[in-house]
Amino acid sequence: MRIAGRTPDVSPLASPAMAENRLALVIGQSAYRSVPALPNPANDARAMTQLLTDSGFEVLAASDLSQDQLREKVSEFAGRLATKGPDTVALVFYAGHGLQIDGENFLVPVDIDVKREADIPIQAVRLNDILNTLTSVPSRMRILLLDACRNNPFPEINKTAGHGLAIVDAKTGSPGTFVSFSTSPGAEAEDGNGSDSPYTTALLTAAKEPGIPIEETFKRVRLQVNRATEGRQTPWDSSSLTDDFSFLAGPAVAGPKAASGAKQAAVKRTVEEWKRELKGKPVEVANEMIVGDGSEEAYEAFVALYTQPPFGPQAREWLDRHRRMVAWNIAVITNTAAGYGAFLAQYPDSDLAATARKLEERLRNRPGIATAVAAVVGGAPGGSGSTPPNAINPTNAALPGPTCPCGVPPSPLKKVDVPKDKSKDKDKDKDKDKDKDKDKDSSPPKRVDSRPPKRLRQSDDDVVVDRRPPPQVYEPSGPSIGIDIGIGGFGGGGIGGKGGSTGMPGRRGGY
Repeated sequence: MRIAGRTPDVSPLASPAMAENRLALVIGQSAYRSVPALPNPANDARAMTQLLTDSGFEVLAASDLSQDQLREKVSEFAGRLATKGPDTVALVFYAGHGLQIDGENFLVPVDIDVKREADIPIQAVRLNDILNTLTSVPSRMRILLLDACRNNPFPEINKTAGHGLAIVDAKTGSPGTFVSFSTSPGAEAEDGNGSDSPYTTALLTAAKEPGIPIEETFKRVRLQVNRATEGRQTPWDSSSLTDDFSFLAGPAVAGPKAASGAKQAAVKRTVEEWKRELKGKPVEVANEMIVGDGSEEAYEAFVALYTQPPFGPQAREWLDRHRRMVAWNIAVITNTAAGYGAFLAQYPDSDLAATARKLEERLRNRPGIATAVAAVVGGAPGGSGSTPPNAINPTNAALPGPTCPCGVPPSPLKKVDVPKDKSKDKDKDKDKDKDKDKDKDSSPPKRVDSRPPKRLRQSDDDVVVDRRPPPQVYEPSGPSIGIDIGIGGFGGGGIGGKGGSTGMPGRRGGY
């Protein structure tokens, strides 16, 4: 369904900010077929469609999408975005189930039917695929709002998959991106008891205030959700925006546009600075200060000063989970057995431990480059199959050369003595003296011209020079093997430039 933009019935100060094109995709997933339905996502999508329309967005809205429909809707949205031009703000709002598998985030279509953890990547939609689709189209900025951190509804995989969503760090992706989760990474959000979720309810209020920058808008969302859930849920966001954005224009954004360039990053305070700032303040006031800031330094200072419930334990839980999810993000990005081993050494009993052990074992069993090369050269069809992998000399993997027809520099040539024909020597023992006289009278063999001998055919690889007796043959010292090694990082090419990887599913590329 498409809802065309319209002029909202609000005061002039609350008119939409129309300095650029605005295009939004709104999705609400409520009617799940194989798990209990979610009451609020459909309501959340309708309310957000109205808010965004009033904010000057052209909205493409859809609900209860299957996997194919979800992919088609994202593709349709990207096509419309391409026609709008590079000065367009692209916003995606998703309400429904979302979860992480092997450190990747997935959005869950309504037709999913999961029996095991491996079904998720096949039946769901990768969040990175959506982000990569958006960043492939030039736009002014991309805003992704995910009310998708609800509990994992699949009991078959609930004990092995991590809780909530994994970190999405906008600073490591394309500049001009803002990502917001309805709760912090690794935590689970509530669907809510009202007509909308706590996250959407707070966003509907904060975004209607004119002239408020997006960073301030979501600071207010964090505070309101934290209060409404009594500290059980705290939204989280990450930003690499290089320009200002507000849902509704107002006095705060009036006037000439700031000079081009990256936005001024907020100055981060150290833990000691936060301690001085918080010391002596009522615990409720101090708690709202750190929730609004949302930084690790603020929470660390708070837990050092305030230990009593309920705020002290809640802040400690947030800090421990945040550090665990940062360590998990580093392990996933590094994607080595040692990296997952280091995570397990630090968090052996976390909800991510089972996944970390699985990935560590998978990477330890992955063949190294030398073994993979040996498998291609010695064990693949056409190879000798008799050379052990460790016998492959690394120098055999030659770089392409400009002169050799096969793309490999020619190997040096050496002389090889060929056994003499015994039939020609059968009278040798009977008449040795005669042979000696004949050798004395015979002329010495002619010196071979230093110039290369004339090739008998165009693609001759061996040079043969006749010299009697005995004949001598020049041939390469050994097979020169040119191996094109294309090890696919992040799901790229495998050995020999083929698709696939060396025994490990490729890591997902960032957006």
